[in-house]
Amino acid sequence: MSNLQLRVISAIVLAIVTLGLTWIGGLPFRLLCAGMSAVIFYEWSRMSRQAGAPALGFLPEALIIVFICALVAGLGASWLLPLVVVIVAATAVAASVRKVGQWEASGLAYAAVSGLSLALLRDGDRSGLVAILFLFAVVWATDIFAYFVGRAVGGPKLAPSISPGKTRSGALGGAVGAVVAGLVLAAVAGAGNLPLLGLVALVLSIVSQAGDLFESWVKRRHGCKDSGTLIPGHGGVMDRVDGLVAAAFALYVIGWISATADHPAQGLFPV
Repeated sequence: MSNLQLRVISAIVLAIVTLGLTWIGGLPFRLLCAGMSAVIFYEWSRMSRQAGAPALGFLPEALIIVFICALVAGLGASWLLPLVVVIVAATAVAASVRKVGQWEASGLAYAAVSGLSLALLRDGDRSGLVAILFLFAVVWATDIFAYFVGRAVGGPKLAPSISPGKTRSGALGGAVGAVVAGLVLAAVAGAGNLPLLGLVALVLSIVSQAGDLFESWVKRRHGCKDSGTLIPGHGGVMDRVDGLVAAAFALYVIGWISATADHPAQGLFPV
C-alpha cells in the first residue's frame, strides 16, 4: 500500500471517529479530548527530550494524568482553568530549580489547553455541537484550500525558514475557503449572526495556520521531521491537530468573551 493510500485511509478513519464522538458528545467526547491531550504531551516530551537535556523525572507525567482525570470527570471551567495554571506553574518552578529549561512546562500547557478548549466548546448542547462542527469546517477547509491553491498558484513562500512548502497564495486561499466553509456550516445549522461568524472564521483560519507554523518550528527546533508515528501516512497526532488545537483555543476565548467560560458556544451559536 502506497503512502498516499495510507494517508487517505487514515484521514477517513480519523474523520469518521472524530465526527462520531463529536455527535455523541458527553463522556465519549471528553475521552477523545483527554486521549488527545495525553498523546500531544507524549509527542512533545519525546521531541524535547531528544535534545539530551535532563528531564524532570515523572513530575510532568503525574501532572498531566491529574489533568486528564479532571477532564474525564466532567469538571467545568472554574476547576479546569485554575488546575491548568497550577500544574503548569509547578512544572515551571521545578524546571527553574533544576535548571533544565521550560520545554516540559510548555508541553504541559499546550497539551492541557488543547483538550480543555475542545471539551468546554462541545459542552452538552446543540450550540456546542455546532461550535465544534464550525471549527472543523474552518480548519479542514483551511488545510485543503491552502494545499491546492498553493500548489496551483505558487509564489512567495509564507515562512521559508520554518515551513518551506507553504506559500502566501496558499495561506490566502485557505483563509477564503475557511470563511466560505464556516458560513455554509453556520447557515445550514440555522445560526443567525453570519457576518460575525464570517469574521470569526477568518480569525480562526489565521490562527490555525499560525498553529501549524508553530508546530513546524517546534519540530525544526528539535530536529524532528514528524512529531510521532502513531497515524499511518501522517506522522504523529500533533502533526494532524496543530492548527485545530490553536483554532480551538481561539474559538474558546472568543466564546468565553461573548458568553461564559463554562458555556462558550452559546454566545456565538444561539441555535
